[in-house]
Amino acid sequence: MAHREARIIKDRLTREMDLSVFWEEDHDSGSKGVPADGPADLILVLGGDGTLLKAARLYGGQGTPILGVNLGGLGFLTEIALEEFYAILEKIFRGDFQTETRMMLRAQIIRRDQVLEPTVFLNDVVINKGALARIIDLETTIDNQFLTIYRGDGLIVATPTGSTAYNLAAGGPILHPALRTIILTPICPFTLTNRPIILQDNSVIDIRLGTKARDVWLTIDGQIGHPLEPGDLIRVRKAAEQITLIKSPLKNYF
Repeated sequence: MAHREARIIKDRLTREMDLSVFWEEDHDSGSKGVPADGPADLILVLGGDGTLLKAARLYGGQGTPILGVNLGGLGFLTEIALEEFYAILEKIFRGDFQTETRMMLRAQIIRRDQVLEPTVFLNDVVINKGALARIIDLETTIDNQFLTIYRGDGLIVATPTGSTAYNLAAGGPILHPALRTIILTPICPFTLTNRPIILQDNSVIDIRLGTKARDVWLTIDGQIGHPLEPGDLIRVRKAAEQITLIKSPLKNYF
């Protein structure tokens, strides 16, 4: 249903409104979804919040404003309803719109002194165990200063945008998305003193997996998974990239 509605929107934009549309599914851009004829003036995300999270990873850093139109089930990030989309689009063409920037984070795995390809994300990175119910040890340092060894089911590192995702379900705080902070939230910690921590955005977080850990995964925005090995180091820091979202004139964050 959502895919059909997206195709209808595309056809109307190209035929009735005479716009040049780059449709990601129809092209092999060769470079993170960038059209061959140059950057776009506006990025439309047609789907749910998961679609916008993917778009943020593809287009983060371009500076092109993103308009999220909710065709999926969850529309917290894609806050524009289909019935109000065309009226808001006309306002955008007239320059009558407001934007907000959202910070992103960068995660990389360091394995035996080899740095694996880093990934930029908008919501969160999660380190958690696999199928077996075993406690994992995660030695965590902040800016090269020892913090603690988290013992439990895992650890979430989230942005303010991601504070209302897995972080919230794990008992973490809700932060306004305009803030520039990083959240550390343990998942089912085995120690009463392990509680969520809010860090300044220039912090460098190093998380080392215990040498006895087995079947542990690193998950980016709930969409990309990497199996981890004992002794792996996961480094998370603020990304140079950020995204610009067009705000709905009919809604506010609260």
